[in-house]
Amino acid sequence: MNIEELIKDLKYDEKGLIPVVVQDYKTGRVLMLAYMNEEALRRTIETGEAWYFSRSRNALWHKGETSGHFQKVKDIAVDCDKDTILLLVEQIGVACHTGNFSCFYRAKDSGESFLFYLEKFLRERKEKLPEESYSAKLFKEGKDRILQKLGEEAIETIIAGMKNDRNDFIYESADLLFHLMVAFVEENIELKDVIQELIRRHKG
Repeated sequence: MNIEELIKDLKYDEKGLIPVVVQDYKTGRVLMLAYMNEEALRRTIETGEAWYFSRSRNALWHKGETSGHFQKVKDIAVDCDKDTILLLVEQIGVACHTGNFSCFYRAKDSGESFLFYLEKFLRERKEKLPEESYSAKLFKEGKDRILQKLGEEAIETIIAGMKNDRNDFIYESADLLFHLMVAFVEENIELKDVIQELIRRHKG
């Protein structure tokens, strides 16, 4: 079946749209749910990058056009009923406008969503500096004290790891991660930027 036959053979809804499940080809993680019409699918196939149809703007949109978070298409699959597309992509940067890697970040016991919550919480602490708040105390003491604490927690984490004490290592790692997040906020570094750098390295 050629491209035109594939496009025409799909079952679009009354508005000429078909749902698209977007999945990271490396991890298998579902990134987002979007919609395509015939033109969006055609451009996706021709360019090798994801194009969708925005129902809110009633227009085609090239994913990443403004954010730089493009989706490189690795494969396209159609379900048995021909009414849903599965798009396997290499995600450049993050998929969600919130800064989360996936739009499906509000999950039970999701570590990723908690870290973004913690980032927001710490930024509020820095802004309001409430009394009897440990993080606010660190922000009041300034960058040098925050980095000192980060170094201390790093050493304690290393020691815990050398002792082969799993529970202690987890405990100290949590302290280290917390103080690293404080340092990020102090330096006005966003968690999503660090995640994007990790993704960039993972591609290599």
